[in-house]
Amino acid sequence: MLGARGIYSIGAVSRMLGVSQAAIRSWEERYGLIVAERNQGGRRIYTREQLEQLQFVKERLDEGLSAADAHRLLADREAGAGPGLERRELNSARVLVLVAESDPYGAELNDVSLRSEGFEVEIAMSAAEAEEKFASQNPALSIVELMISGGVGRELCRRLKRRRGTPLLCISSLDLREQALAAGADAFLKKPLEPRQLVSTVRDLLRRGEPSRTPAGRPDG
Repeated sequence: MLGARGIYSIGAVSRMLGVSQAAIRSWEERYGLIVAERNQGGRRIYTREQLEQLQFVKERLDEGLSAADAHRLLADREAGAGPGLERRELNSARVLVLVAESDPYGAELNDVSLRSEGFEVEIAMSAAEAEEKFASQNPALSIVELMISGGVGRELCRRLKRRRGTPLLCISSLDLREQALAAGADAFLKKPLEPRQLVSTVRDLLRRGEPSRTPAGRPDG
C-alpha cells in the first residue's frame, strides 16, 4: 500500500474525485484546511489523508452543502466532533474488505472511499493475488472487477464463493450484472462507481450476511 507522504498529483486527485483542479486550488486558497505539499517543480502533491479529506468535502457538496459549510464540517471532524466521527466509531471494529481491481486509479479510489468510512482495505491487482490475500487475510467482503487479469473475474468469483461464502460484490465498466450474479456475486455495480453507493452497498451486504441478489447493486428496502 502507498504511504502517507505526498503521492497524488492534483491531476490524479481531480480525476479520482470528479472535481476540477481549479476548485481544489480555490478551496486551498480560500479555506486553508487542505494544503498540498509542493514537489521540486512547484506542483501540488497530496497525501492519502488529504485525498480522503477532499472526498469528504466532495460528498458534502453532492448532498447540497456549500463549500464553506463542507469545510466547516471537515474542520469539526478533524477536531474530533461531528457526524464524521460518529461514522468512524460505528465502524471501529476491524472490517476488512478485499478489492480485486486491475485499474490503479479505480483501486485507489475504492480504497479511499472505504477507508474514509472506517473499513480496512486490501488491494489485489491480479486474480492470483486476490486468491492469495483472500486465503491469508480472511476478508469480511470481497469486491471483484470482472475484467481483472484479462477477464477472469467471473471464474475468480466462483472460486472465492466455493472457498467461503462471505459477501461478494462485482464491478465492471460493462453491463455484466447477469453474468456476475450467475458467477456467485451478491450484488453488482457498474463503473464508474459513486463512492456513496459503493459504501452503502458494502454496508448493506455486510448487514445482511447472506446473498442479496439485488439488481445493479441497489439493495431492497
